[in-house]
Amino acid sequence: MRFIVYIFIIFAFVNYAYAAIQPNAAVQKISLAVDHAPPYSQINQNGEVSGAIVDIFQEMKKQLPFKLELVGCPFSRCVRMLEQGEVNAMGGLILTAKRQQRMQFVTPPYMVLRSSFVFYARQDSQLQIKNYDDLYGKKIAVMRGAAHFKRFDDDKKLIKVPVLAESTAIELLLKDRADLVIAVEDTADHAMSVLNQPANKLLKMQYRFNDTIYGYLALSKQFSTTLLAQQIEVLMKTMATNGQLNQIIAPYKLPPLNEQALRF
Repeated sequence: MRFIVYIFIIFAFVNYAYAAIQPNAAVQKISLAVDHAPPYSQINQNGEVSGAIVDIFQEMKKQLPFKLELVGCPFSRCVRMLEQGEVNAMGGLILTAKRQQRMQFVTPPYMVLRSSFVFYARQDSQLQIKNYDDLYGKKIAVMRGAAHFKRFDDDKKLIKVPVLAESTAIELLLKDRADLVIAVEDTADHAMSVLNQPANKLLKMQYRFNDTIYGYLALSKQFSTTLLAQQIEVLMKTMATNGQLNQIIAPYKLPPLNEQALRF
């Protein structure tokens, strides 16, 4: 009888020690923040959330045991919730040094856009933006918390009008409360066609900043230390190298990951 008691104590101690060195091993739910940025992520009128990053996690669920909680939110709120650990993950984020301090980026990226940051004005505005310096003195609608290109993001002399969504930025433009809207050309053109927004009332400016834009999955700092998060990171790399990730993003007209992206 005493031997059985000893065995039970040893078994309990081993389980306690395992839990102590892996305190988050029991985490079996991932909360994923998704903003409305069609066609790559969407929130419909009923609050239903969908998009490329959702499809990626639905596929991961087939290989890892976790429940997925989808949290629809405006972009800036999604980012803030991720930084504060109120949600576990968010997709479609551009990597910046500032963000790296506040969240954990998962490599490789799942979105690669060979596109440009462009500026839209109203068709009747008579504005001409031919170079960067022409931006000064103009009211530019930007999504709160978004990252663009370094010179633009760091420039304190520009007049930036923060908004919660790209659709709101276009509304401000059409109501003459902003002079310009900055956007990624490929995603903006696609989104306006999906949402039937009045692209015919907008004029794309001549100046643009050409770039290869990478969109990443990011995890909250708190969640990134868990066993489940580490499994997610390994699985993301596996899905990228075996081509599974490209199959998932293909319906969203996203280009396949190139060799450079896979080296991240």
